[in-house]
This record gives sequence, C-alpha cells and structure tokens, in this order.
Amino acid sequence: MAIELPSPPKVGMVSLGCPKALVDSERILTRLRADGYTMSPDYAGADVVLVNTCGFLDSAKEESLAAIGEAIAENGRVIVTGCMGNEAETIRARFPDVLAVTGAHQYEAVVEAVHEAAPPDLSPYLDLIPQAYDEAGVKLTPRHYSYLKISEGCNHACAFCIIPQLRGKLASRRIDAVLREAEKLVQAGTRELLVISQDTSAYGVDVRHEERSWKDHAVRTHMTDLARELGQLKDAQGRAPWVRLHYVYPYPHVDAVIPLMAEGLLTPYLDIPFQHAAPSVLKAMKRPANEAKVLERLRSWREICPDIAIRSSFVVGFPGETEADFEYLLDWLEEAQLDRVGAFRFEPVAGAAANDLPGAVPEEVKEERYARIMEKTAAISAAKLQSKIGRILPVIIDEIGEPDEDGDIGATGRSQADAPEIDGNVFLRNVGNDLQVGDIVDVLVEDADEHDLFGARSDS
Repeated sequence: MAIELPSPPKVGMVSLGCPKALVDSERILTRLRADGYTMSPDYAGADVVLVNTCGFLDSAKEESLAAIGEAIAENGRVIVTGCMGNEAETIRARFPDVLAVTGAHQYEAVVEAVHEAAPPDLSPYLDLIPQAYDEAGVKLTPRHYSYLKISEGCNHACAFCIIPQLRGKLASRRIDAVLREAEKLVQAGTRELLVISQDTSAYGVDVRHEERSWKDHAVRTHMTDLARELGQLKDAQGRAPWVRLHYVYPYPHVDAVIPLMAEGLLTPYLDIPFQHAAPSVLKAMKRPANEAKVLERLRSWREICPDIAIRSSFVVGFPGETEADFEYLLDWLEEAQLDRVGAFRFEPVAGAAANDLPGAVPEEVKEERYARIMEKTAAISAAKLQSKIGRILPVIIDEIGEPDEDGDIGATGRSQADAPEIDGNVFLRNVGNDLQVGDIVDVLVEDADEHDLFGARSDS
C-alpha cells in the first residue's frame, strides 16, 4: 500500500532594497528550507508570503508598501520583515491584515512567524539540507556570482542616514565562518564573490580584530586578512574567483589591499562611498573632509595597479550645499577621474539628523545639479571606455542570447570594472555555442559608448 506523504508548506519571497537585504532573504529562506519548507515562485502557490522591505528613503518605503499591498491582494497571508519593520504601526495602519512585522536581520523572529502562519511538516522522508545562518544555502542571485556579507550594522553617524537605527552598531561575523561560506560558494560554482557590509573597511573593529584559526594558520578579523584569504580560494578545477570589494571607506589600511589587486588576488575594483567632496558639505554630513588626501591616494593606487576601477556615489542638493560647493564637487570629479559614478538627489529620511539642517535646496536646483553631475561623469566614463578599445579584457558571462536569423549568438557580460546590476556591461557578438553563463573569457574590445563596451571573443 502506497503511503502518500503530505506536501511541505510553501513560502513566497519578495526581496527589496540593497544586496545586504538580499543576503538576509537568502539566510531566511535557507533556514526555512532546513525546517522543511519549499519555495514558491508565485503568490498563488504560497502558503505564506514574506516581504523583505527597504526603509531607507521615502521612495523606497513607498515601494515596500506597494509590494506589501500587492502580496496582500494576491495571497492574503503576508509577513513583513526588513528595514521598514521598525515602522510596524505605519505598516499595520495601512495593512491591518499582515500576520507579523519584524525588523532587519531578525532571523529567529521571522522564522517563528512563518512557523506560526504555516506550521512546518517535518518528515524524515523530506530531502532537507540543513544549513546554519552563516553558511551557503538558498541563493537569490545567479549561480555564478554571490554576495558575501561580512558584518551587520554601522558605527558611523552620517547626518543623512538611519542605518545604525535600523541595523544597529557594527557586528562583524567570525572570519572563519565567512571564509567557510566563501569556500562553499566557490566549490558550488560561484565565479565571483562580492564582499558587502555597511562598512567593509571597519570589519573586525568591534571584536578588536580577534584571531581565528583557518586551515593551518591564524587569521585576523580584518579586511586585509580577509581579502588575502579570499584571494587564495580555488574551485575544483583550480580556478580562482573574482573577489570584488564594496562599501570600502578609504581608511589608511585600504592601501594594503591595492598590491593584492596588482598581484591578481583581488579584482581591481573598489566601491568607495565618497558622497561629496566640498569640505563644508562633508562636515555637515558628518563625514571626513579629506578629499585632497584622497586624490593623492587615488594617484598612488593607480601607480601600483593601473587597471584599478573606482566607483562611488554622490549626493547632490544636501541642505546648505551652495553653487560653489557643487562646482567644487564637479572640479574634484574632473581631477579624480572615477570610473563609475552614481548620483542621488538629497531626500529627507524620517529620523535623520539632516532633516533639521538649515539651507534646504529647492527641488528644481537639485534636478539641475543632478543633470550636471550625470553629464560630467558620463563624459569621464565615455573617455575611459574609449581608451579600452583594442585591448583584450577578461569578461564574466551573465547571459547568453538566442541565435539570430544568421545563426549568430550574442552574449552579455561584465569586465572586472563592472559589478552586477550597478555598473556597465560588455556586449559580445557571435560567441559560438560552447559558452556558458559564468564562464570567464578573453574579449577584444571593438567599441564603446558612455557606459558599456562591445566586442568579440579572442580566445575562440
């Protein structure tokens, strides 16, 4: 007589916000999978839907509220978590039927809420793969790249930011746990590790850079030790992954990772949140006003590693920003020659100290300055990319297209100067039929525009 096993409960997930929130979603789903749940790709098949919210800007909050509303309308059984979870009253006022609201990285509370809403049906017959929170498990990114979160929270008190209120003070993960996760990801097929946190350079400060045993030696809980160890990883075929550093504040010890890039142990790329350059604006933002020294260091880094790509983001229209301040920023960008730049119009965030500052910049002035900074940085980017025409660059493949009418197959990839989803692409023509997503191939650059490169394989 056949025994019919009950179907395990299914969980749907809507994940919003930054890569750090995406990692939170992966950890939550990993734990739920270990508890016997399966994942639903749509609302209809889910016994409960998790909405991992972003609560940093008002526009992000509205997106989160819209996502909650859609989940309520399509499924009805919704649990809210993430950065907007600290505004439970606002969420419940708009959506009184939500089952639970928890804050950012409150994994136990989220899992408990799911257990209550859709009790797990654990069975020895289920194919479960238990994973700890800090180990590789469910992934929401493509198989060939993975975000590696090394800490939670932040010790800075920037006037425009409420991350410390949302996520608390810096809490570094054990370096042996981070390295173990990275090793498993690489062995499972990850070709690119993207190291993320709120402040990667401060990794280990909260634990006084304690030492842990890894393999046959001791490693410090420190960015430079972590970077060096990540650069030693290899997959089963002996291939090293790209290791890309994000959210790197330019503390003095950052200089020590540049030689690792020159040696090929790290991807020659730094994501540094400069935010502005004018000393008066940086002071109002409660950020270090050391833009002159930074320019000197950029020159030094490029001497050591000529191919290093620097990306950053800037805020325009911060309270008190004058036309002279903005012109100072444009001049600084011209001298800094950053490779990738994002810009944001200042937007008040509930609870941020900047909201009480005098000198609010009119919206039309913000728009005009935003257009000017984007025009400036696009011109710098275009010139930099034009200089790469004729070079052969390694490119990681993100997507392979369908054959066209002539049977040619194109592909989309990224150079080492491009992080996924935030930077540019490399578009390849006629790549052949032996290429797979995640492959790293040599590409001859044939053309460029303001943000992207175009070329063909040189290794086929």
